[in-house]
Amino acid sequence: MIATSAVLLMLALLGAPLFAVIAASALLGFQSEGIDLSVVAIEIYRVAEMPALVAIPLFTFAGYVLGETKAPDRLVRLTQALLGWLRGGLAIVSLATCALFTAFTGASGVTIVAVGALLYPALLRAGYSERFSLGLVTTSGSLGLLFAPALPLILYGVVAQQMNLEQSVRIDDVFAAGLLPGLLMVVALSAWSVWQRRSSRESQTRFSWRAARAALRESIWEIPLPIVVLGGIYSGAFALSEAAAVTALYVLVVEVGILREIPLARLPAVMRESSVLVGAILIILGVSLASTNYLIDTEVPTRLFELIRSRIDSRLGFLILLNLFLLALGMMLDIFSAIVIIVPIILPVAVSYGIHPVHLGIVFLANMQLGYITPPVGMNLFIASYRFERPVIDVYRATVPFFLILLAMVLVITYWPALSLALIDARG
Repeated sequence: MIATSAVLLMLALLGAPLFAVIAASALLGFQSEGIDLSVVAIEIYRVAEMPALVAIPLFTFAGYVLGETKAPDRLVRLTQALLGWLRGGLAIVSLATCALFTAFTGASGVTIVAVGALLYPALLRAGYSERFSLGLVTTSGSLGLLFAPALPLILYGVVAQQMNLEQSVRIDDVFAAGLLPGLLMVVALSAWSVWQRRSSRESQTRFSWRAARAALRESIWEIPLPIVVLGGIYSGAFALSEAAAVTALYVLVVEVGILREIPLARLPAVMRESSVLVGAILIILGVSLASTNYLIDTEVPTRLFELIRSRIDSRLGFLILLNLFLLALGMMLDIFSAIVIIVPIILPVAVSYGIHPVHLGIVFLANMQLGYITPPVGMNLFIASYRFERPVIDVYRATVPFFLILLAMVLVITYWPALSLALIDARG
């Protein structure tokens, strides 16, 4: 079995599809235990019966449609009109715009390419240094992953629900739990941006009602989207699948039917592109659930807990170890694969240490978000290097202060569980 595991690991390193490696490990594991291999097919079929999963293709489609339109341009102009008068206002605009865009697209790399391309030259023209601008845009790409309806939040909730824990994990609770930690990160980076501009003699854009009205009028169709969708989710008026359906339908009607920024001939290609991502997520989820069942049957989480407990006897020590592990994981593995592969293993262990499963989800995603900009192989570092044609070592240097600030915020989120659980407790 060890030799087989080594072969599968080598295949993964050589570029074999991740779902194939996971499926092979599950099949070989069940075969070694004398269990009928049809259990793998049953687990894959079970994915189709999860009501919450309807939200994933719908939110993904809506995000891809928005990425194809001029919505990012309008969002930048709107936030600039409302916040540009502040010292450091354009930096705050960049942070807010990227966070909102990433929340709806669920992909930080897309944000750097689509929105960063608008903001980076604007920051340079406004007198921000090249290093600061590059670091800000690179860092901002992953900020929205803790805000609903980001796909990683949904996926974590779906995976956690399959673990049959004593404490139930509702996806709307995961949404609520991410709000304050996500705002903390945005506020911390905004404060740093303002501090950086404290001695600048730049003249801020004076607030103009005329410019604000023009930006509001230009964005009149996009403005209701986050208000209706997020308000409906947080208030409980919409179930997750209903919110996803409303989002997809609204975006489709506005961008294709009213604004006509996507020709009907282009729509099938957008659907196909979004479906590729969804298909990858769902097939990995299906085979991972089968692999998870094998791990549970063979008591791997229990033995892992006993191994860790023999060396670490406190929740604090476990959280420190978890932070280090997740930062390394975030550099090497995309967030969707990490959720479906790693969460089933560490979640029972974390619960055994008295960690709330929803809090663990926010800690997991916050660390993974930071992993995107963790040198030397954080994915967003290379995307920014390619997009802005800068040596990757320059991107490393540019992101250092932002990385350190976010690292401090991740530690706050990790060791102050009330921040994540406050809104859940308030809702009762």
